Amino acid sequence: MKKNLCNLVIIFALLLGANPEMAAQADSDVVPMWEAIVLTPDNTKLKVLGENMRKHNQTYHKEGPHRATVYNISTGPDVGKIVWMMGPLQYKDFDSRPAVGGHDEDWRDNIMPYVKKMEHGEHWTQDVKNSNTSMLTGDAGEYPIQFIRYWEVNLEHSHNVETMLKHISETIKAMGGNNAFGVYYNAYRQGTRIGRHIATVSFYKNWAEFDEDPTFKATYQKVHGENSWDAFIRNMDQVMDNSWDEIWVYDKNLSGN
Repeated sequence: MKKNLCNLVIIFALLLGANPEMAAQADSDVVPMWEAIVLTPDNTKLKVLGENMRKHNQTYHKEGPHRATVYNISTGPDVGKIVWMMGPLQYKDFDSRPAVGGHDEDWRDNIMPYVKKMEHGEHWTQDVKNSNTSMLTGDAGEYPIQFIRYWEVNLEHSHNVETMLKHISETIKAMGGNNAFGVYYNAYRQGTRIGRHIATVSFYKNWAEFDEDPTFKATYQKVHGENSWDAFIRNMDQVMDNSWDEIWVYDKNLSGN
């Protein structure tokens, strides 16, 4: 049922102006946010980097809003890179984030020398209403595989985003089984060159779930009408200029929890 769910689920929002772990769905009056950084490791120093990152995260990012979760990107254009993610949190939590007491020096001296490049420093806010994450507990190990789809929104047709987002959310929630799914907005202007306006995430317990037959199209037509699918695809093609996929795998050894 969940096979290529993200290939069929197109969820988007306008992010032309102003996340990886994904915790349980928060109260409607609180918008959870995550800080994410993509690191390109020095492949000749992976053992040292791993040991140092584990120690750093378990010392400074073990619990609360500053808890760090690490993922390895296993597919897509950034394959082989590492995602370092902190949260869920709110902006006020940045005022108390670890900095003094050795944190910044440890990151400078024991992490950065083994990293070739640091990029995509981003803050991702969750669309709680249109996500389907109530089954998540905050333990990344329960759903260690994440199917990420990044979307670039077409500004001219962005007025259709809200309606399409609502329709897709209704479809996912009407599907049978456990379909953990999140919608996350990039908090800052990305323009058209970067294009990382939105990320949708499907959460998997294991790789075998990718073999299950998808039911999104059939459910969409059941919920929105027998002849609704073609119109949905046409609207999707107008609203989105580009999209690409990644799969992330949780690295418990490097994470703070």
